[in-house]
This record gives sequence, C-alpha cells and structure tokens, in this order.
Amino acid sequence: MSETHNDELPENSVSRVTTSPGELLRRERDLLGLPLGDVAEALNLRPSVVDGLEHDNYDEIPVPAYRRGYLRAYARHLGMDEQEVLDAYKAQAGSSEPERKVTSIQASRPPSRLGAWLFKLVTLLVIVGLVVVTAMWWQSRGGNEPPGFGSSSSEYESGYEEASSQTDSEAPAGSSEGPPESPSATQDETAQAMADRSNAMAEEEATNMLQGAQPTSPDAMASRDSAEVDPIVPQAEEEPTQGVASTAETAANESTEEQEAAPATNANTLELSFNEQSWTEIFDATNQRILVGLQSPDTQVSVEGQPPFRLTIGNATGVKLRYQGEPVDLPARAGDNNVARFTLEE
Repeated sequence: MSETHNDELPENSVSRVTTSPGELLRRERDLLGLPLGDVAEALNLRPSVVDGLEHDNYDEIPVPAYRRGYLRAYARHLGMDEQEVLDAYKAQAGSSEPERKVTSIQASRPPSRLGAWLFKLVTLLVIVGLVVVTAMWWQSRGGNEPPGFGSSSSEYESGYEEASSQTDSEAPAGSSEGPPESPSATQDETAQAMADRSNAMAEEEATNMLQGAQPTSPDAMASRDSAEVDPIVPQAEEEPTQGVASTAETAANESTEEQEAAPATNANTLELSFNEQSWTEIFDATNQRILVGLQSPDTQVSVEGQPPFRLTIGNATGVKLRYQGEPVDLPARAGDNNVARFTLEE
C-alpha cells in the first residue's frame, strides 16, 4: 500500500506542475462562475490581457515582472494559492525568461583636489603662453622697418659724417683767424647741411615722378573725376535701404516661424515628475514603447509621441503628470494597488 501511494505522489505532482498557469486560473474562474469582464474590471486590466493570462499568451505583457504580478493578483482574486500559480509559470517559462535586474544609478564623484589644481595650472600655462605669443607677434610686427628706411638712415649717417669732416677740416684754418666755433654753431651747421640734402633728394624724386607721368589736360581730368564719382553716390545711398528692407523681412520671417513652431513643440509632450520610486511604461499610438523602466525619486522625464498614449504608472501617488501643459490626476486613476493604467486621448 505504501509503495503504491508513493508511486502515485510523483504522478500527481508532475501533473500539477505540467498544468499551465492560465489553465489553473481559467478552471478556477469557471468553478466560481465569474465572467471574464468582471474579473478584468476587478483587476483593473483590459479583458484582452486577462484572456491572454488564461491562454498563456503574454504578447501584451512583455515584462516578466508584470506577468508574475498579474498572475499573483489573479490568483489572489480567485482565492487560489499564489505560489502554485507562480510555480506553474516558472515551470512553463523555464530558463528562457530573461532576468531584468534593476541597476542603481551611481552619483558622479566630484573631481579630486589634485585634478582641480592640475586643471588650473594647465589653464594658467595656456593663458601665459597666449600672452607671450601675442607679445612676440606684436613686437615683431612693430619692429619691422618700412621699405627705404634703412637707406635713409645710412644716408643720414653718411651726411652727418661728411658734415663732421668738413667742420673738422675748417677748424684748423680758422684757428689762426679767431676763436674756435662753439658746439651749438657746429650742430646748427650740421642740421642745415642735412636739411639741404633732404630737400635735394625730395626735389629729385618729384622730378622723376613728373617725367614718368603722362600729360593730362584739365578738362580730361575733370571729366574722368566726374565719371568716377557720379555712379558711386547713388549706389552708396541705395545699399543701406536695401539692407534695412532685407533685415526687416528676415526678422519678420523668423518671428513668424517661431510663432508657428512654438505650439508644435508642446503638442504631444508628456512631462513626469517622480517624487518617489515608480515603475513606468508608456506606449504611443504606433505601439512604440517611448518610456519603460524603474524611475528614481526626485527625477523628471519628458517624452513625445503620437497620441493616444497607453500608460502604466506604479506608485501613482508619488508621480505628477502633465499632458499638453495640463496636469493629469493620477491618484484618481490608480487602483487598489496604487497602479494607474489608463489611456490619454489626443
């Protein structure tokens, strides 16, 4: 008898384990005589989601954590053993179910004092280098001699030497006639000789320039000057007017574009402020998940998409939502488990 009983135990346990969680829930609901719609309303879920749980179809519940939570809530609602349903789900899912671990966000460490001092030192060296390079460039730019300056200085020195030699040669001859000339008289004579030499050079250059230029009559010069000046005056007067007109048109176009673009920026924007930790999942009209994950407290998230939006917000009392700039009352949409599941229309 005991051997027969022991042989039957594994068979019963295997049959219970091999039964899918959806089949267990569906049998229990049929025994209690509960309609599918009433169960969905009690669980604050869509009927399609509840039907998917009973048929082991989890296409609408891609996150494994949500699957286990829905199965546990369904079993609790029917008065079943939650662990039995979860064991059946684990036996069915096996190791193929990916585990999603919540990674904690590490705050960035402030830079060390050594790094701050190093940064300041490098910045100071760069500034000093720029100052030195600028000073060297300015000095080299100001030290370049213009063309002809070197030749003029050499001529000046040669003239000064000639004047000095003439003064020295005349000094012995005049020593027998009278007292020697004073230094001031010598300097005046030297300056006069240099001035005469400079005037002679200027006259020679002016003569060369006049010989190389072509003769031009006064009438031709006057007509050429008038031809060159007359077209410039209207152009100079018209350009500011055209510039002002183009600037005004550009400013008007930019202001119009900004006014048109301003409403479009906030049209389909969801702004969430998380005062507490919350698991949030949002789909747009294209069934694209625009936000999913565990949100940390004291954070703000702004997403855009195509309405209508399907939202699932855990810990709804700790979250604030604004849609199109208007606040949305999340606590009023939350169920008994403080999870808000709803749709925002356009």
